[in-house]
Amino acid sequence: MSERRFFIFGAGYSAKAFARANAQHAPVFGTTRATERFEALRSAGIGPLQFDGALSPELGDALRQTTHLIVSVAPDEAGDPVLNAAGATIRANMPALQWIGYLSTVGVYGDHGGAWVDETSDCRPVSKRSVMRVAAEREWLALGQEIGKPAAILRLSGIYGPGRNALANLEDGTARRLVKPGQVFNRIHCDDIAGALWHLAGSNRGGIFNVTDDEPAPPQDVVAYAAGLMGVEPPPDIPFETAQLSPMARSFYGENKRVANQAIKAAGYRFRFPNYRVALERMWTEGNWRDGAPRSPMRG
Repeated sequence: MSERRFFIFGAGYSAKAFARANAQHAPVFGTTRATERFEALRSAGIGPLQFDGALSPELGDALRQTTHLIVSVAPDEAGDPVLNAAGATIRANMPALQWIGYLSTVGVYGDHGGAWVDETSDCRPVSKRSVMRVAAEREWLALGQEIGKPAAILRLSGIYGPGRNALANLEDGTARRLVKPGQVFNRIHCDDIAGALWHLAGSNRGGIFNVTDDEPAPPQDVVAYAAGLMGVEPPPDIPFETAQLSPMARSFYGENKRVANQAIKAAGYRFRFPNYRVALERMWTEGNWRDGAPRSPMRG
């Protein structure tokens, strides 16, 4: 079997976790808009390439050799930037392509009043960005069908991990305990996004998968649990009605649902971090909660 070669459009936080989990040392290339981010990508094990909305000859060459394509770029008013720039190349000039993975969001489900949703549930996107996500998902699934390659849609919940978690927020003073009665969110550790991608790519499996933890929970509970681990006083409750929030942050609280993950489990994936408590305890004990670099858990 020929070597697998991965190409990631939008090599950000989740893509770096994917590259760090590259146990077989397969070639991984990834794009960023800014060349000053190249060194950070190299440090994560990603061959850096620049993508600013146009397909350069260098990108075209890399795509021609790609067996597994991962897309982690959000759609905008003009549609999906990757499809707009590279759709023709994907259709006609990627002879080695075996599989496509598209990173989406559970935001496509919209508001379900706190009820459970799964991959068969109606998509009722509330925000404009989620409406655009639904359209992008459909386009990627249609493209996969058109070229006869499996396309996997990974619907991600709130992403956290080293440097992005309640422990880090408590240390730097940005943690808040917003309380909106009945509100819950799912979460997903970046290492489980990476694990799910490697698992699905390993069997070239297509379909729609909620990549999310087992336990939707009130956000204020997560902060309180992290404070308990650190041995510090949690910040005071802030009623949602009086909280100062950006329009985007406020819109997240307009959607309330519990997201089920049975499809990815049925595909054989087992979560490393099935809930926030397991993840926070592991990060705190291992001392890698701040930025991935181990440090004394006595800090903070």
